[in-house]
Amino acid sequence: MRDVRTLPKAHLHVHLESTVRPATVRDLGGTPERSELFASFREFGDERARVRELLRTPEHFRRIAVEFCEDEAAQGTRYVEVTFTAASHGERVGDPEMPLEAVLEGLEEGSSRYGIEYNVLLDHSRRRPVERLWRTFKLAGRYDRVIGMGLAGDESYPLAPFAEVLDTARDAGLRLVHHAGEAAGAASIREALSLGHAERLGHGIRVLDDAELVAEVRERGIPLEVCPTSNVLLGFVPSLPEHPLPLLREAGLAVTVNTDGETALADEYARLRDVFGYGDADLADLARASIDASFAPQPVKTRLRAEVDAWLAAG
Repeated sequence: MRDVRTLPKAHLHVHLESTVRPATVRDLGGTPERSELFASFREFGDERARVRELLRTPEHFRRIAVEFCEDEAAQGTRYVEVTFTAASHGERVGDPEMPLEAVLEGLEEGSSRYGIEYNVLLDHSRRRPVERLWRTFKLAGRYDRVIGMGLAGDESYPLAPFAEVLDTARDAGLRLVHHAGEAAGAASIREALSLGHAERLGHGIRVLDDAELVAEVRERGIPLEVCPTSNVLLGFVPSLPEHPLPLLREAGLAVTVNTDGETALADEYARLRDVFGYGDADLADLARASIDASFAPQPVKTRLRAEVDAWLAAG
């Protein structure tokens, strides 16, 4: 059985703040307690908030970014689009630009040191004020490595209040990716596609609730950022064997494999191999889908696809 860490991959749905190493949490004065299963989405959010509160100085933010690059490279990730809640951190520490600038410095250092390519997406909780999303938009426009933004958090909160910001972001050329179709159903996906101008769907697993929506998403080529282990940990899917990922693939949808920051990417691929009986060709197809769905420059996509082909041929 081949080591899936050697399979070249793109990672499209991973929250930087969810990837902080337990040792780093301890060094920053916290207790690295991670639940095996969360009783609710709120419990999950509260646990992650406790980690975020530990990040206070530029060195803290740089450190987690460098360590993130090292950990991703060890998993076979060649290209990553990492999500960061920049405006929220800026408000908390009283310096709007510092957290993002420090993270970008750390990512650049980690990229050079560990040979991983990256871009950044900024997210904003649906529960938070519209004014903060405007600040997120303004931050995104200042840094070349920030290529897009999107709404995350509790999907029971609508996108409609943020429509003007999202229209402006689209017109400015930012890429838009929203969480939808995980906790909420097909209506949240439709809203993300229409009001939100989503180019990919964060999670999107409940697209299967609506056959017409499946057809629309397939025809429009909207990729899904599927995070199987995270879906189980948060209680949105009963178990990994019951995860709809195989059904999404059978429906002809563009399925990408991601972690949400709740596990390691190679481990996620290995679980899919073990649970669903996926062979090397299946895993290579999933890796190619993630590369194709990324916002990486075309030369990077071409090179990474060639690396995946070489991995498959070497088997």
